[in-house]
Amino acid sequence: MTGTGTLGSVPPNPDLRSRLRGLVSELGKFGAVGGFAFTVDLVLYNLLLQQGIETLIAKTVSTTVATTIAFFGNRFWTWRDDGDHVSMTRQYTTFFVLNLIGLGIALACLAISHYGLGSVWAPARSRLADNIAGLGVGTALGTLFRFWSYRRYVFRVNVAPAAQSPASQ
Repeated sequence: MTGTGTLGSVPPNPDLRSRLRGLVSELGKFGAVGGFAFTVDLVLYNLLLQQGIETLIAKTVSTTVATTIAFFGNRFWTWRDDGDHVSMTRQYTTFFVLNLIGLGIALACLAISHYGLGSVWAPARSRLADNIAGLGVGTALGTLFRFWSYRRYVFRVNVAPAAQSPASQ
């Protein structure tokens, strides 16, 4: 403090900068893996629809395949150096359960659009509307949930505190 109620210049925090750089790198890798998995989801979903598979079943199958791809991409690239990698079975199970929640988010968006809005407005049952609701809105909301939950529960990214108290050293 330089005077009553005023702050002087704040020195740069190299630890904060390196943590931000790490987070940006992590987000970039997560985005690349997610982009690839999203593409698989989109292509497979539409291929299944062309084969006459029901909308929600097609979405469930495409998301399950994309989830498995995303797990391996995130496990061996995005968070390969972070977290507890002792039990791949535990990680995959937790990853898959959290993805079921993410799938539920996407399916809820798709169901609301396709069956809810579609019952009163026919264009909401179109393939374009299904893609917007399930792959656009549903994926966006599910992605926010997934990034947070992967870091917190699956790969347990440990961010070291800026300064440890003498009692914890």
